[in-house]
Amino acid sequence: MRPVLFQIGPLTVYSFGLMMGLAFIAGNYFLTKEITRKKLDPKLATEITLICIIAGIVGSKLLYLIENWSSFIKDPIGQAFTAGGLTFYGGLILTIIAINVYLKFQKIPFLVIADAASPALALAYGIGRIGCHLAGDGDYGIPTSLPWGVNYEHGTVPPSIMFSDPDVMKYYPDILKKFPNGVPDNALMHPTPVYEFLVASVIFFILVKLLKKNFPDGKVFMSYLVFTGAARFLVEFIRLNPRLLFGLSEAQLISSVLIIIGIIGVVYYSGNKEFTKYIPKPIKVSVAADKNKNITKQNKKNN
Repeated sequence: MRPVLFQIGPLTVYSFGLMMGLAFIAGNYFLTKEITRKKLDPKLATEITLICIIAGIVGSKLLYLIENWSSFIKDPIGQAFTAGGLTFYGGLILTIIAINVYLKFQKIPFLVIADAASPALALAYGIGRIGCHLAGDGDYGIPTSLPWGVNYEHGTVPPSIMFSDPDVMKYYPDILKKFPNGVPDNALMHPTPVYEFLVASVIFFILVKLLKKNFPDGKVFMSYLVFTGAARFLVEFIRLNPRLLFGLSEAQLISSVLIIIGIIGVVYYSGNKEFTKYIPKPIKVSVAADKNKNITKQNKKNN
């Protein structure tokens, strides 16, 4: 594990922070390409990315604090401002709400941008998970004997800490039988962040292909909800999380809701052929910019 990639004097570059930065850069790049392809103002991509950064971090932190309410009450400042402690679905939900509000002011249908952003979201999520893997921050899976099991003892949250909560471990009797004295730090774990990165990459390529189809607005986003919800639902079976209802974790319950919404959406848009795609208004070009463009064309002709 490499929580810290390198240091230059007082500057410390953390693997998680670097990968999060790369995730937003990659997401913004593909979102800009798709928004441009849809003949919308490319500036929208930058503004939406900024909203994703702020709402994503705030939402992820809020859901984490709610999940760990007792720890938050004991140390509110420390828990609220620690670098770790982010829950993806909290960020996704708040981001969807924030972007929806922003687009209402822009008078652009939410589903148009949701479709365009779906591949970028999948890719950014996958890259971010590589940051979790390098940091060893506790997002890894349960112990495994598979040859690709990973040693996370040098991560920010080693297994001895991750598997020390009796309220969580009661849901994993097989692990308690195998490690009656506690899970050692050098035990091999399922590298679930790597699994998620690989699946997210596949989802990204599928969604890019779907965007090129002549689907009504919203169908690609609904497909994203199904794919990403199913991926998270399945990986939770080998992650260490408390079970809340029907033997499912909180993430699985949220994933189930997303999958249901996505399936209903895909069926709805597939069965209603009268839906048409949004046609954006022409991008306004300033008189000065248009004049300069004409001058450039005239100069080329003269040359």
